[in-house]
Amino acid sequence: MALPARAFDTSARAAFILDQTTNTILLAKDADTPIPPASMSKLMTLYVAFEALRDGRLTMDERLPVSTHAMNYGGSTMFLDTTDKVRVEDLLQGIIVLSGNDACAVIAEALSPDGTEAGFARYMTQRAQQLGMTNSTFANSNGWPADGHRMSVRDLALLANHIITDFPEYYKFFSEQRFEFDGRAPQNVHNRNPLLSMGIGADGLKTGHTQEAGYGLVGSAKQGDRRVIFVLSGMDSTRTRAEEARSVVNWAFRQFGEAQIAKAGTEIARADVWMGAQPSVGLTVAQDQVALLPVLDAEKVAAEVVYNGPLQAPIKAGDQVAQLILKPEGLPEKSLPLVAMSDVPTGGFGVRLRTASTKLVKQLRDGPEGGF
Repeated sequence: MALPARAFDTSARAAFILDQTTNTILLAKDADTPIPPASMSKLMTLYVAFEALRDGRLTMDERLPVSTHAMNYGGSTMFLDTTDKVRVEDLLQGIIVLSGNDACAVIAEALSPDGTEAGFARYMTQRAQQLGMTNSTFANSNGWPADGHRMSVRDLALLANHIITDFPEYYKFFSEQRFEFDGRAPQNVHNRNPLLSMGIGADGLKTGHTQEAGYGLVGSAKQGDRRVIFVLSGMDSTRTRAEEARSVVNWAFRQFGEAQIAKAGTEIARADVWMGAQPSVGLTVAQDQVALLPVLDAEKVAAEVVYNGPLQAPIKAGDQVAQLILKPEGLPEKSLPLVAMSDVPTGGFGVRLRTASTKLVKQLRDGPEGGF
């Protein structure tokens, strides 16, 4: 027997790894527990800002004022003050590259339904729920430690996927390794994402750290036509975070590969047909199917064809009548629709007579209850 792909053993308290190209979950560890996301939750602020740019409620060159509330944030900042009016593009880069808590608050107050960061946090929570992030609630715009400010690692991966998919025109900012704003903070000009300089295809997204949350990272990397999104949380140091993230990328791309598992027009199985002009019909896929499989086990994947049979005639070519269930070792099952390869009209009088006779003989043999 071929060996399954080696399971990834991570020291992160919670982890989620997704092959975005095939929508295949490679690892889920404590994936749905709401945890403190620290600065990784800034991704939600960015997503809402990107929506506002798309809708015309913000423009890149628009200048936003800085409130006393925004200026007073500690931690990672752009060192903004109340005399500033900052371009939206600079604020976005300040959030992505410099992890500016103050920049988040400026964006939040500009887009908040009531002009406050708290109001923006409530809106973020509502919008997250609409996007399917059911384990996310926000108390602020930047991940500053607060009661009730929580996200699960699965939600963070879903959010990263939305950013990459919905706003490719802004995703380029996440790969920037350096951003200098007005010469104010020479000690805070570098992107904290350790993967960007490793040459392994990494191009995003956001690190996070608080004492309660530990060290975390929402990452993404692309090699060839494949993209992997992953979230790690609860690590004990920046070094561990960098090592774990690099290991995730290497494991995801080296232990799994795409393989063609079914070709359109090729018969995969046959299904029995009831009262048809033919007793069975061939099954195939409507289009070529590719799946992500463990590289050591790609040619020995368990599979079964499932349908409610016998199928009732008439049947038209292309009708979806069955499912092909793939069961790759160490990965979730994958279900593919199967369609009829040809028309099967209802049988004539002779077919119906033979079918009725066969059923009568079976009943006489087995008894009215199927046996004695």
